[in-house]
Amino acid sequence: CAIDGRAPYDALLTHGFVVDGKGRKMSKSMGNVIAPQKVSDTLGADILRLWTAATDYSGELSISDEILKRVVESYRRIRHPLRFLLANTSDFDPVVDGLPVEQWLEIDRYALAMTRQLQAQCEADYGKYEFHRVVQALQTFCSEDLGGFYLDILKDRLYTSAASSAARRSAQNALWHITQTLIKLLAPILSFTAEEVWQTITGDANYSIMLHTWQALPAPANEAALLDKWNKIRLYRAEVTRALEELRIAGKIGSSLQAEAILYADGEKFELLTSLGDDLRFVLITSQARVVRSGEDKIECLPLSDAKCERCWHVREDVGVER
Repeated sequence: CAIDGRAPYDALLTHGFVVDGKGRKMSKSMGNVIAPQKVSDTLGADILRLWTAATDYSGELSISDEILKRVVESYRRIRHPLRFLLANTSDFDPVVDGLPVEQWLEIDRYALAMTRQLQAQCEADYGKYEFHRVVQALQTFCSEDLGGFYLDILKDRLYTSAASSAARRSAQNALWHITQTLIKLLAPILSFTAEEVWQTITGDANYSIMLHTWQALPAPANEAALLDKWNKIRLYRAEVTRALEELRIAGKIGSSLQAEAILYADGEKFELLTSLGDDLRFVLITSQARVVRSGEDKIECLPLSDAKCERCWHVREDVGVER
């Protein structure tokens, strides 16, 4: 569906491949036609491109104002993580601040492994012209893997660690690779957005993202085991999140940082959780977290009554205590 020409769209109408939100074939005589140029003028060309790519062209293509609203929401779920990535890599120079992957924190290596998976999947789908699968993979990655997990956990480290600390640089190394990969995977679909992001990074209007190809990402050691471990941790984290939500609904806490999480486990689950050490509370986004060896697999979340640190917002008993 061309952005600056009507012929491809008219051809779709003629052959009955485009239907409106009520399942009716679009027809100018029926007055239910949505003009591509109008969508481009009001919502932006990238919204039209995203709708086109997200629709499986092997069947009928449906479009309506309601469908376009959902496409706009999908676009925002991609754009918001991009803004976060740009903001938190603005002071990062890969030449000066780059670290070998083996020096990164484990969760940052996991994020790299997820990105490698995404790139391999999208490259394969692009090769088969299955653009709707590319869109699905990018949306899931941005909303669930990044927004719902990795970036959510990363905020504390990025905002409270020293600017040049190893912990912050480790995160920025991962974010830089994620940003580079995402932009290049998005470019064939969200061309204008990708170009905007790329120009923000490079500052060179003549250095287009369209002049680049996929980049080879470094591979973390024991990648398969790393992915397996953290995929399981994410399942355990989801259980804690549900328990915290029950506390919030009951009015006992406002933020998850006002709670302590106690996980009772044994076997592999116990080993995986204890391997995180003090980082467990950051992964769970609680002020306190501990694992208790027990044959009974359960989670207990308790509200905390200590003072909140104004810097990191964690509730700690040593806040205000003179050292």
